[in-house]
Amino acid sequence: MAAKEAGRPSASRKASTSRGESRSRAKRSGPETTAAPTRLTLSMLTPAPGSTQSRKRVGRGPGSGLGKTSGKGNKGHKARTGGSTNPGFEGGQMPMYRRLPKRGFTNPFRVEAQVVNLTDLKKLSAGDISPETLYSAGLIGKPDSKVKLLGTGEADRSYTVRGLALSASARAKIEAAGGKIEA
Repeated sequence: MAAKEAGRPSASRKASTSRGESRSRAKRSGPETTAAPTRLTLSMLTPAPGSTQSRKRVGRGPGSGLGKTSGKGNKGHKARTGGSTNPGFEGGQMPMYRRLPKRGFTNPFRVEAQVVNLTDLKKLSAGDISPETLYSAGLIGKPDSKVKLLGTGEADRSYTVRGLALSASARAKIEAAGGKIEA
């Protein structure tokens, strides 16, 4: 009986492995077993293994390893709430931003003008120049903000300028070419 029992498992093992091998070979080589590709959706996406870690739970008792002082040590500046130094802190030495002298003034109400040169006006087909025509030609980025025309280059034809600030040299060159400047 022991011989029969000992023989049976080995026979069944052989049979199962031979059947399993033939099935796997059939699956790999057979063209009829190609499955339709599944569509990738956002719910299927997961982070790469090992790229995410669980949150540090500090101050939850001595057994956690980060209890009592929560990994900050005893006392001191870095143990306090918001405990880090300001960006210019130099360990108590007088910081650079307080050692250097301060000079000058920055006007908070300054308005930057968009600059267009006379040489750029050659790209325009019309002789009428306004912020809208300069914007449609791609010479300025915002049609609503201030635009100033500078005198670099020459006025190749007579222009009619409306709604722009002009430098003195640009004004002289446009008037010399027979152009008009309207407010």
